[in-house]
Amino acid sequence: MPRAPADDPFVRERLPPPDAWPDISVVPGAENGSPLNCAYALLDRHVDAGEGDRTAIVSDDESLSYAMLRDRADRIAHVLKRDLGVNRGNRVLLRGFNSPTLAAAWLAVQKCGAVAVTTMPLLRAAELSTIIRIARPTAALCEAELSGELEQAIRRESIPIPVLDYGGSGVLGDRMARYGERFDNCATAADTVSLIGFTSGTTGRPKATVHFHRDVMAICRSVADAIVRPAPGDVFIGTAPLAFTFGLGGLLLFPLHGGATVVLNRRYSAESFADAVIHHRATVCFTVPTFYRRIAPLLANGRARTLRLCVSSGEALPHPVRDQWRASTGVELTELLGSTEMLHAFVGATGDDVRPGFIGPALPGYQLAIVDDSGNPLPTGRRGLLAVKGPTGCRYLGDPRQSDYVRQGWNVTGDTCELDEDGYVRYVARSDDLIVSAGYNISGVEVENVLLEHPDVLECAVVGTPDPSRGQVVAAFVVAKSPPDDASTFSEALKQHVRDRLAPYKYPRTIHLVDALPRNESGKLQRFRLRESRVVTA
Repeated sequence: MPRAPADDPFVRERLPPPDAWPDISVVPGAENGSPLNCAYALLDRHVDAGEGDRTAIVSDDESLSYAMLRDRADRIAHVLKRDLGVNRGNRVLLRGFNSPTLAAAWLAVQKCGAVAVTTMPLLRAAELSTIIRIARPTAALCEAELSGELEQAIRRESIPIPVLDYGGSGVLGDRMARYGERFDNCATAADTVSLIGFTSGTTGRPKATVHFHRDVMAICRSVADAIVRPAPGDVFIGTAPLAFTFGLGGLLLFPLHGGATVVLNRRYSAESFADAVIHHRATVCFTVPTFYRRIAPLLANGRARTLRLCVSSGEALPHPVRDQWRASTGVELTELLGSTEMLHAFVGATGDDVRPGFIGPALPGYQLAIVDDSGNPLPTGRRGLLAVKGPTGCRYLGDPRQSDYVRQGWNVTGDTCELDEDGYVRYVARSDDLIVSAGYNISGVEVENVLLEHPDVLECAVVGTPDPSRGQVVAAFVVAKSPPDDASTFSEALKQHVRDRLAPYKYPRTIHLVDALPRNESGKLQRFRLRESRVVTA
């Protein structure tokens, strides 16, 4: 398949050698030809088809039709191209809270044939320095109030990166006002690089993953068409940052793919999010299990009657959260399993296809296997490492860990799972989170599910901590709904609660009562921080 030439070969030169890439298949109906520009497929085609008046994005401050969104993206593309000299293959760092302008900027980067490097808005200078060092952006667009950390990171790395601020007193708006004509999208092909997504750092070591224009459209044809089924009448809402590929898909790619509307606001409390769901008459929700647990009481008694699909991802969905959400809203949660390396989800089920205790089967275009540590396939029902092949796959940017993730053509995700005879995935744990105690393999997720059934537990996380006799012991970090009168008595009650429901070797030997659990901006639990912590045991 021909590839449009890139003026800047930086990313291409740092991709793994072709024999280290995973096997790639074609998802039915996906755009895989050349030329292909995902900005046209997601945005321009709607306007060209006479649907420009349809609402694309709304926020607390403004509402953009598809025609207005294209105009904003075109103006930003002109600024990138003419004012900042952005060429095909250049990396453009984007930094901001979810907003119509951040969405337009992402689309503008695609129109230029450049590579979007969208960063979590609350990253500090040291974290941004790592991203700059790896991706070497040639330009940046940054929300004005977030520019301080970025400027500090740029000085630290001594890499000249022109930055245009937007919002507040930012200068991007003035630059955009100079350009009113249509932007001619740069010639890009299916395998032109579209974005670099950084893993969320739940292990403390973020990696840069490279994805093409065809990958963007592949997840629209797989995840969106099979699970979400977006339509012009839908209103999407969620909490995940666009820098998190779960959020990029659920809050930009999928709604635009279906000609729907998406609500993009900076940040939400549980109360403001529940109000937004009701006010905007949202039909599709994308967020993480912890947030579903918080907003469930606020949307009870028919207050969320417009919701038809509620998608959970980012971490394992506890059974009590699923039950609570169903009881409050009448909607069955749809769980997806994916990874930044695969761009989005590859396992999931919705509606009548949901089975208790399972996430779901492979999504269209993907195939699954359970393998041992040597890559050998394991029989049905055996616990092992989840391996995936499909239309997307892992390509780390200049990172020797490629060989850890891609083995014999399979993407080995780091998830320990089981497959049943119908190909449904039962999730056990992240492989590095599996607790081995006195020869027993213990799933922290299983223990968490039981702890969450206790009426006084708001949140919890279970990890393994070193023990000289057992190797590891189960440790639980618990956020109580209200401070207990006696921490020791409360902890013993929680231990007994688990003993009564699980095998004795699975109960937590230590209980840590904490005010909050460490999470990154995408809502994912950072278990490595718990394992490293020195919390006093209750």
